[in-house]
Amino acid sequence: MSSCKVFAVAALLFLNAGSAFSTDKTDKLIALTFDDGPRPYVLFGSKGDHPGPALLNVLDENGVKATFFVVGWRLSPKTWGERRYEENVGVTCIDAAEQLVRRGHELEDHTYSHIELRGAERKRGEQWVIGDVNRGAEAIKAVTGTQPHYLRPPDWIISDDARRDLERQGYHLLTISQENPMALRDVNSLDYLCTRKAAECPKPSLLNAVLRQVEQREKRGVYTHILAFHELSTTTAVMPELIATLKARGYRFVTLSQYMQLVGAKP
Repeated sequence: MSSCKVFAVAALLFLNAGSAFSTDKTDKLIALTFDDGPRPYVLFGSKGDHPGPALLNVLDENGVKATFFVVGWRLSPKTWGERRYEENVGVTCIDAAEQLVRRGHELEDHTYSHIELRGAERKRGEQWVIGDVNRGAEAIKAVTGTQPHYLRPPDWIISDDARRDLERQGYHLLTISQENPMALRDVNSLDYLCTRKAAECPKPSLLNAVLRQVEQREKRGVYTHILAFHELSTTTAVMPELIATLKARGYRFVTLSQYMQLVGAKP
């Protein structure tokens, strides 16, 4: 093969790297994921002066199974959330996690402490980071009976050394890094900005901002997406329209483990 042809083939492979792991265009997949829970007041709805929608009901009504990246400390006995910021709706986080599993949703690891791991490693060492991840996994296993396979580090931040060591333990780490094929990169919804000043929320709206990201990926030939949201009441409010819109566009909702099996990356 001539050097020109070799260069052309290499260039083509580079351009197609973003869609290398995508399934056939007709198999349009969404793995819907939520971080930072379990938060019972979000999952079951607020009971206060301004009742909020229940995320579990929204998912059930739309026939969607999601994947929840939960924080290990919340799965301590009698814990229902952060007292300063979260409403006690009479359901503990463990009860909420068990309900998630009974309804067919998946629980995966978001660490035990929810501390930014690279900074924690600088202060406490890599073994502390590994221990925090494993401690979160143990809390999940106590609820589900199975070892979690997937880890989303808080803010996707983790050192290369800790990443490699966790992968050797069998974890598949979720990422937004452009070093990964596009189909295996999370779509960062930025939904957490909508809990602050309205001016910080993605424009023109959270819903449209996420759909725009999906459309941009479709232009690259990618029709499989991992959507990263958080357990928030403001996020729950947009879920019915988001799910309906994506279904109308031909997307099928699957759990993360199903997504990885179909798209091609196994833990």
